[in-house]
Amino acid sequence: MTLPSGWKGIRARFRSTLRYKLLLLVLFPTLLAMPATLGLTIYWFSEFGRDNLFLKAKSDSALARHALRQIELDYSAVLQRLGESPAFRRMLQQHDATGLQQELQDLVHEEGFSFVHLTDEVGHWLYETHRDARQSSKPSPLTDRALRGRLAVALEVFAPEDLAREGAGLLQQVRTPFGQTGAESRGRLFEERALVLRTVYPVKDVHGKVLAFLDGGVVLNANSSLIENLRARVYGAGTLPEGGLGAVAILLNNVRVATDFSLSGKHKALGTRVSQEIRNLVVGEGNTVVTRDYIGGDWYISAYEPLFDVDGQGVAILQTGFLQEPFRATQYRAVGLLLLIFLVLIGVSTWVALRGAKAIFKPIEEITKVVRATQQGLDQRISDIRSQDEIGELARQFDAMLDLLQERNREIQRAADGLELQVEKRTRQLEKKNTDLQTTVRLLHETRQRLLTAEKLASLGQMAAGIAHEINNPTAVILGHVDLLVSELGSAANSIQGDIEMIIQQCERIRYIVDSLLQFARPNPPEDEVDVEDVDVNRAVKDTLPLVRHALQKVPVKVNKRLRASRHVRIRRYELQEVLINLLLNATRASSANGTIDITTADWNTRGVVISVRDNGVGITPENVGRVFDPFFTTDGSRGTGLGLSVSYGLIRRYGGEITVESEPGHGSVFHIWLLQHPVLAEPQAILEYSAAR
Repeated sequence: MTLPSGWKGIRARFRSTLRYKLLLLVLFPTLLAMPATLGLTIYWFSEFGRDNLFLKAKSDSALARHALRQIELDYSAVLQRLGESPAFRRMLQQHDATGLQQELQDLVHEEGFSFVHLTDEVGHWLYETHRDARQSSKPSPLTDRALRGRLAVALEVFAPEDLAREGAGLLQQVRTPFGQTGAESRGRLFEERALVLRTVYPVKDVHGKVLAFLDGGVVLNANSSLIENLRARVYGAGTLPEGGLGAVAILLNNVRVATDFSLSGKHKALGTRVSQEIRNLVVGEGNTVVTRDYIGGDWYISAYEPLFDVDGQGVAILQTGFLQEPFRATQYRAVGLLLLIFLVLIGVSTWVALRGAKAIFKPIEEITKVVRATQQGLDQRISDIRSQDEIGELARQFDAMLDLLQERNREIQRAADGLELQVEKRTRQLEKKNTDLQTTVRLLHETRQRLLTAEKLASLGQMAAGIAHEINNPTAVILGHVDLLVSELGSAANSIQGDIEMIIQQCERIRYIVDSLLQFARPNPPEDEVDVEDVDVNRAVKDTLPLVRHALQKVPVKVNKRLRASRHVRIRRYELQEVLINLLLNATRASSANGTIDITTADWNTRGVVISVRDNGVGITPENVGRVFDPFFTTDGSRGTGLGLSVSYGLIRRYGGEITVESEPGHGSVFHIWLLQHPVLAEPQAILEYSAAR
C-alpha cells in the first residue's frame, strides 16, 4: 500500500522527533477519552431523563387512581349522610313522597349526582311522583351487597336502554361521536354507552332493619367538572416545569369519553381512541402501561391504568399524561451546558499539556544539539538550562562529563607530546585514565537509570493530579443525581436507603483514594493529623471485605476471619482500608479457584496491633521477596502496575509501622501489617527513600 507523501512526512517526524512523540502522548488521551466520556455521559443522561419521565407518569397514574377513589368516597359519604339523617328517616316512615323527592333532587342539583332513587330490594323506584311507579333501576350486584347492610360503590357500564329510563338528557350527554383517530366500530358512529360511578346505600331503622335503598349514580361521560377535579389533584401547582401541561382522560373500553386532552384549540379529544394493543394490555390483562402519545400535534408521556366494574372485570381506562416538550427543553439545556463545560475542559487541558510538554522537550532538544556538535568536534556546552528538575540535573552532569572528557583529552595530548623515554610510563597512565573514564561513564549510566526512575515518580505525580481532576467531576455528578433521585422518589426511597448510602459512601471513598494517590506524590507533612482517628482494626477489616466482594466471588476464594485484636490504633481509616484492599486483591490474584484467604488480627505485645493476610497461592520466589515493595515492580504484567504494595508500604511507614512478608513458592504467602497504638509519624521523604532502598 502506497502512502501519500504528506503522510510519510508526518510519520517520519513522529519517528525521529521527540517533540511530536511527546505531544502525541500527552494530547491523545485528552482528545480521545474526553469526547468518549462526553458521549457516554450524554447517552446516560438521556436514558436517565427518559426513565424519570416514565416513573413520574406512573406515579401520576397512581395518584389519579387514588384521587378517583377519594371522589368515590366523597359521593358515597354524601349519600350516607342523607341516609343517616333523622329528618330523612322520619319522612320515609311518614311516606312523605314530596319531601323525599325534594331531598333526592337536592343531591342531583347541589352535589353533582346524575340520578338518585329510593328503591326497594328488587330495584323498584319508591315515592316517584313524576314517573311511572313500575320503573326500576338497572339490576346490579351492588343491591345484593347493600342488602347485607353495607354501603356498596363501584363502576358500572350503562347501555343506552339503561340510560333511557333515567331520562333523555343523560342519553344525549353521553352520546359521543368517534374521533378521526379511530376507525368506526362495527358501523357505529357514536359511543352511546355510559361509565357510571354508582353507589347503593341501605337506609335502616333504629333496629338495624333495612327500610329502603338510596341508589345514586354519577355519569363520567363528558363530566368536565370531575375531570377538572382529577387534573387539579394530580397536576397541582409545582408538579410540572414552566410551560408544562397535564391532562386526564377516562376511556370506556378504548374510547375517550371524558377528557381535557385537546386536539386543537378548544376542541377536546372526546371520542378519540387508543390502540388496540394498549386496550388489550390494560383492559384485557389489567396491566398499567406507560408510553409516549401523539395527541393534538403534541407528544405526551401518558400512563394507562385499568378501571374495574362491580364484577371485577376491566371495563375502562384511566389515562394521565403531561407534555414532553418542557422536560425535553430542560434536558437540552443541561446537555448544552455539559457540552460547553467539556469543551472548556478540553481547551484548558490541551493548553496545560502543551505548556508542560514544552518545558520537558526544550531541555532535551538542547542536549541533542550539544551531542551533535560534539560529534562534529565543536566545543559547545548546555549553559542556559535553568530547570531544577531531573532533566536539568542531567544537562548539568552532561556538561560536567564533557568538561571531564575534554580535560582527559588534553592530558592524553600532553602525554603524547612527552619524551620517547616516558612512552611506556605515559601509556600506563593513559590506560589508568581510560579505566577512570569508563568508571565515570558507568556511574553516569547508573545515575541516568536513577533519574529515569525519579522521572517515573514525577510523571506519577502529574498523572495523579490529572486523574484527581477527571474523576472528581463525574463523582460530583453521581452525588448530585443521587440527591435528585432521592428527592424524586420521596418516601419510596426508604426501601433502598441502604443502597443509596452505599453509593454516597463509595463516591466519597473514590475521592479519598484519588487524594491518597496525590499524597503519594506529595505526602502531607508528618505533623498533619487531619482525619487521623482511633480505628478499631476488627471493624476496619469487616468494612473492607464488602469492597472486594466482587473480586473474591470472581475467582472464587473463601475468606476466614479470626479477629482477636483488643486495641485501637491511630490512623486514617481510609488509608488502612486502602492497604487492606491491596493485600486482599493481591492474595485473590495469587490464589486458585476454591482457595482460601485467612485474615487475623492480634495484639502486638504492648505496642499495638498486627494484621495478617495469608493465602495458599503460588507464593513468591526468594529472589523477588526482597523486591515486592519496590515501585513499579510486579510479577503480574497483565493486571498489575507495581504501585500497590509500594504505596501501601509508604502509608504504613508514615505512621511508624512496618509491613513484612513471608513466602514459600507453591505454598502461599503471608503479609503482616505492624501498627503502633500511638504512632510516631515518619517523615514522608524518609519513607520514599526507605522504600526506594528496599
